[in-house]
Amino acid sequence: MPHAPAPVLSVLIIGAGFSGIGLAIRLQQAGIGDFRILEAASGIGGTWWVNRYPGCACDVQSHLYSLSFEPRADWSRQFAGRAEIQRYLADCVDRHELADRIVLNSRVEQARWQEGESVWQVRDHHGVTYRARVLVSAIGGLSRPAWPDIPGLDRFAGPVVHSQTWPESLDVEGKRVAVIGTGASAIQFVPHLQTRAARLDLYQRSAQWILPKPDRAIARWRQAMYRRFPPARWLTRLGLFVLLETRLPAFTRFPRLTALHRRKARRHLERQVSDPTLRARLMPDYAMGCKRVLMSNDYYPAVAAANVELVAGGVERVEGDTLVDHDGRRRKADLIVLGTGFRAADPVPEGMILGRDGRDLAHCWSDGPRAYKGCTVPGFPNFFTLLGPNTALGHNSVILMIEGQIRYLVSALRWMQRHKIGCLEVHPAFEDRWNDRLQRRLKRTVWNTGGCSSWYRHPVSGRIPTLWPRFTFTFRWLLRRFDPAAYRIVKK
Repeated sequence: MPHAPAPVLSVLIIGAGFSGIGLAIRLQQAGIGDFRILEAASGIGGTWWVNRYPGCACDVQSHLYSLSFEPRADWSRQFAGRAEIQRYLADCVDRHELADRIVLNSRVEQARWQEGESVWQVRDHHGVTYRARVLVSAIGGLSRPAWPDIPGLDRFAGPVVHSQTWPESLDVEGKRVAVIGTGASAIQFVPHLQTRAARLDLYQRSAQWILPKPDRAIARWRQAMYRRFPPARWLTRLGLFVLLETRLPAFTRFPRLTALHRRKARRHLERQVSDPTLRARLMPDYAMGCKRVLMSNDYYPAVAAANVELVAGGVERVEGDTLVDHDGRRRKADLIVLGTGFRAADPVPEGMILGRDGRDLAHCWSDGPRAYKGCTVPGFPNFFTLLGPNTALGHNSVILMIEGQIRYLVSALRWMQRHKIGCLEVHPAFEDRWNDRLQRRLKRTVWNTGGCSSWYRHPVSGRIPTLWPRFTFTFRWLLRRFDPAAYRIVKK
């Protein structure tokens, strides 16, 4: 006998990180309980579950890197580590009794729009099928690891580990380790590798602007004050928001405003690295902010250690157990660790999300992701993406952007319910206008003019499909409520 079709959910969410869990809480509070979350990993947290490399932590202050409608009083540090952030999200699931709506170990292989029924049909890697009126991608832009295109890397004689897939059993004691990449992940795990490895070769394509990290434990009396007097917690969050928001003009219009931070970064380097030759190789030759500005107190001392060699210029090729640099010098290694980041400009695999007439979202985004308000895409009815195109930030907490999009999405769902709408799809003209304005603003920013190459830019088109170039509060104002005039509407 043929199987009965799966029941139709109101909403199906892909991903159980900040975006997916935050949306689930707001859906439940709005009385929309008919939803499921499909999570590829075996636990809650998204990037904070998957990334388990030593030293993994956030570079945004804890009280701002958390949901405003799920505050926490007892953060242990100014900048929380991976495990504490993951526990926070798991606690959110427990408090709102969401566990029975989350399917773990369920990696979505394909989501296809069914025109006749106006539903999304979604299949996971187990072959289980789900159907939903509305599909939400909450996978974010930093979920697909970027592997460098280095000849011979796939034939390296030893293990090759990417920071996102760090095995708990990885043993580097007494080994020769080659690290490729010196970005946000690498500056966190390199100090831990340096203390254990016999030798560490650090392959750097470009130096980073690094500031001291003002991290410290949050005193118990302060935690108690936040718990007993919530306005103190809200004032702390507001102060952090305002402080970080004031950094934007230096990146978008007035690069000279970074002078104080440039001086601070140089002094930090001078204090921690005494060798003038090494200092020169660690000093960036591009404008501050062109790449993400990093923070660390222990990276420079690790690079300056006797068992570490900084190799400028990167890796030309790999031959057996040997890495050959751009100058032709050869160095043996027992293990390669990749700190090469993520495919932010190419976040969706080919064939994963198929919209109207079978159009592939990956093909539509071949020159970089683009969406209306970072949420909706022409040709993909009843589809929303959270932390989508041009919603990442170079100056503040992305949780603020996620919350703005969640409010917009829930407003759209309520509007659909109220007006008995079966299908909505953004007009291409509105998406074009939104993105044309964004790209015009982005052209004059340091991310375009700062003289560097970064994951902010698409490697082929040169567009910046990742960052939001205006104030965070502007984004939230523009998404304060659903705007049906921007959409093609089909009633049930």
